Amino acid sequence: MEESSNKRAIIVGFFILIGLAFLAGGILVIGNLHETFAKKLQVTTMFDDVNGLKKGDNIWFSGVKIGTVKQVSFFNKSLVKVVMNIDEKAQEYIRKDAKVKVSSDGFIGNKILVIYGGTFKADVVTQGDTLGVEKTFSTEDIMNTLQENNKNLLLITTNFKTVSKNLADGQGSIGKLLKDETVYNNISAMSLSLKNASGNAERVANSLSTFSSNLNKKGTLANELATDTTVFISIKKTTAQLNKIADTASQFVSNLNAAGKNPNTVVGVLLSDKTSGANLKSTLKNLDSSSKNLNEDLVAAQHSFLLRHYFKKVNKKKVK
Repeated sequence: MEESSNKRAIIVGFFILIGLAFLAGGILVIGNLHETFAKKLQVTTMFDDVNGLKKGDNIWFSGVKIGTVKQVSFFNKSLVKVVMNIDEKAQEYIRKDAKVKVSSDGFIGNKILVIYGGTFKADVVTQGDTLGVEKTFSTEDIMNTLQENNKNLLLITTNFKTVSKNLADGQGSIGKLLKDETVYNNISAMSLSLKNASGNAERVANSLSTFSSNLNKKGTLANELATDTTVFISIKKTTAQLNKIADTASQFVSNLNAAGKNPNTVVGVLLSDKTSGANLKSTLKNLDSSSKNLNEDLVAAQHSFLLRHYFKKVNKKKVK
């Protein structure tokens, strides 16, 4: 009787042991507790602010979990020392110049450490190394930034409201343009003037184009002036001769002025000596009177009985 009781106790104990083994295995598989027994590499880093990071938080590298935070403690006066347990299998991928930053597992999730960067020129990280950090914005920093942006947006909205009110009231240049018909009419008239000026400029351009095309037409004066060297030389000679004539006339006038101012010349005597001028005038008057008297004497001679017959023959010959 006692022997069967012992067998039953042994069997029950054996099944209980098997159940405990399965339970422990399930816990290890589900909770990844088997990693607890994997070899770890301890690496440190220094933060100004860990933003709520605590012991046991995960460490990620390129989206893969490679360890956990072992210790968070104060260091020096204002720094926080973080000791990381990193799997040795990830050691070959992490370089000494890699950076560490505090991030979140989701927008409001648990804090995590992210290792990133590093170049292959640097050696792989070893036990006790200290990695550099990158300052990240905390949720508080983001909220402060959003609050500042809200203030700026409110200020912009207020200014825009003031500007729109001024426009509606017709204040300022743009407001007057929108409200004052006189300004609009002036701008419209200015646009019309610019349009007319553009049309005139186009006509001038067409005229210049026509003139330039006429220069290329053979037989026209413009073409001959522009291309015929003979015409050009002739015009050049004519211009030179006109210049000589002008110089001669100028010299003649100068000589005449000089002679008029000289009392010893005939011109000077006539222009400056009043007595000679009076005598010349009297002489011309006497010549005129003598000429009239001579004409009268000739007429009288024609009617005399001695010469009348002669003048009649002369008149008959003139008639024939």
